Amino acid sequence: MKVKFITRFFLFFATFLLSYNAFAFDSGALGVVSVNDLPREAQQTIAMIRQGGPFPYDKDGSVFGNYEKVLPQQKRGYYREYTVKTPRARNRGARRIITGGEKSKPREYYYTADHYRSFKRVME
Repeated sequence: MKVKFITRFFLFFATFLLSYNAFAFDSGALGVVSVNDLPREAQQTIAMIRQGGPFPYDKDGSVFGNYEKVLPQQKRGYYREYTVKTPRARNRGARRIITGGEKSKPREYYYTADHYRSFKRVME
């Protein structure tokens, strides 16, 4: 009887832990931010994207692979990344604008301040 109880308890506990881990990181929940609420540098980056450049960093406009799978799944090449200047950063920093759609005419914009860990959809 005692062994049966311990086995059931262990199975329940293991199932709970595995279920919790599966739902703890909901990648489908993206935040939303207004263009006006973005940092000034992000607003400038969006303006440069809309003008078609020129861009200050070589990697600007390169394909963003969405390997983290935080953004909605799309075919490779749908997303592009652009650096958002970070004051006092010695490198490109962590901030990016990710666009979705055609390179010359994006349909959607996303902002990340933490190098792809989280995103906010940019709304007009």
